[in-house]
Amino acid sequence: MKILILGAGQVGASVAASLVSENDDITVVDSNSELLLKLQDHYDIRTIQGHASHPDILAQAGAADADLILAVTNSDETNMIACQICHSLYKTPTKIARIRSTEYLSKPELFGNDAIAIDMLISPEQIVTDYIERLINHPNALQVLDFAEGKVQLVAMKAFHGGPLVGSPLSDLRIHIPKTPTRVAAIFRNGYPIIPKGKTVIEADDEVFFIAAKNDIHSVMSELRRMDKPYKRIMLAGGGHIGERLAKALENDYQVKVIESNPKRAEFLSEELSNTIVLLGDVANEELLQEEDIDKVDLFCALTNDDEANILSAMLAKRLGARKVLSLINRAAYVDLIESSSIDIALSPQQATIGSLLAHIRRGDIVAVHSLRRGAAEAMEAIAHGDKNSSLVVGRRIDEIKLPPGTTIGAIVRGEQVIITHHDSVIEAEDHVILFLIHKRYVKEVERLFQVGFTFF
Repeated sequence: MKILILGAGQVGASVAASLVSENDDITVVDSNSELLLKLQDHYDIRTIQGHASHPDILAQAGAADADLILAVTNSDETNMIACQICHSLYKTPTKIARIRSTEYLSKPELFGNDAIAIDMLISPEQIVTDYIERLINHPNALQVLDFAEGKVQLVAMKAFHGGPLVGSPLSDLRIHIPKTPTRVAAIFRNGYPIIPKGKTVIEADDEVFFIAAKNDIHSVMSELRRMDKPYKRIMLAGGGHIGERLAKALENDYQVKVIESNPKRAEFLSEELSNTIVLLGDVANEELLQEEDIDKVDLFCALTNDDEANILSAMLAKRLGARKVLSLINRAAYVDLIESSSIDIALSPQQATIGSLLAHIRRGDIVAVHSLRRGAAEAMEAIAHGDKNSSLVVGRRIDEIKLPPGTTIGAIVRGEQVIITHHDSVIEAEDHVILFLIHKRYVKEVERLFQVGFTFF
């Protein structure tokens, strides 16, 4: 697939890094030569310096025969114009644009081939906001991912001393919760993956990924650790786009405080938010945090654009008594560095966003992709088409399917029915199949499994 990425910032660079290992033909356009040089130093990709929406630059970058345009510059208008030009001049099949402004996002009638020619809008800020909301609804989880329109969830959590299943083999899960179908998709121990089997024993501090119907998630989580109380008091450090969106989403159900260092922005937030306390100050000011009873805060979220400020404020909040702390981290090296620190959840906005994009890049009928473990692993939702003659999965038991190493099928959604799979589960046409890949390098093999042979047509 020939992919043209417009914008070499954090999102564009992360997507390029994620796709370069999959043998796609990638070209990145940006006006900043330093950003392009960084990409060239690390990856074997083509780069073009210039304005992303100029027709001559797009032509030079190969837009004429691109399969997909991904416009992720920092300018909404540049992204929209670039997609429109690619549609008008080259009829580019798939056009994806990053749009940040709620003024545009609130008017979907603006977009489409009869208007501004964009096939998919992505808002990294909204994706991250939704991601954090799911974590707030599941206080014990490290990740919560939705599949099949929310019917199925994949949850990652750390097993703690005292959990009913800790120290026991996975086969005991059916004994503990016989009426709750679930499947452990993967276990990571000290950073290394373990393919789960019935005899596998869960140890304290294991990172366990399990799949279950949405209504059964809490029952399974309670087997791995003592359940924390729901959050009540939430403090947001940073009132930017994400902080504002999250405060609006939470303020009617939780006690929310926002700390913002910019006086004009703080004044704006105080007018926009109706049930949120807005504080003007430094997010890493120890005196301010103590004055605002940080030791009574259930969740502290560091959401500024500055990684260092996020890390320091989250660590300070934890030391001063906050029950749990979450920090946005843009640099991958920082995520690795703080994993063993006092920060409970390190969230990469780029990794959260990439999943939304990968679903449009994957071959076969892949409808959802979530990047896990900083891009090393993936969870995906694929739709099975065809019949036993034209498909490698339809009409076959799971133990008959030649899955790549480290790949598991955790659940099947058939209409409204959620089926937690076993070795003898049979996949039918139009099933939504939820897969977990410990090794991302096998993505292409999974895609081929769900591509339909010519006899189907």
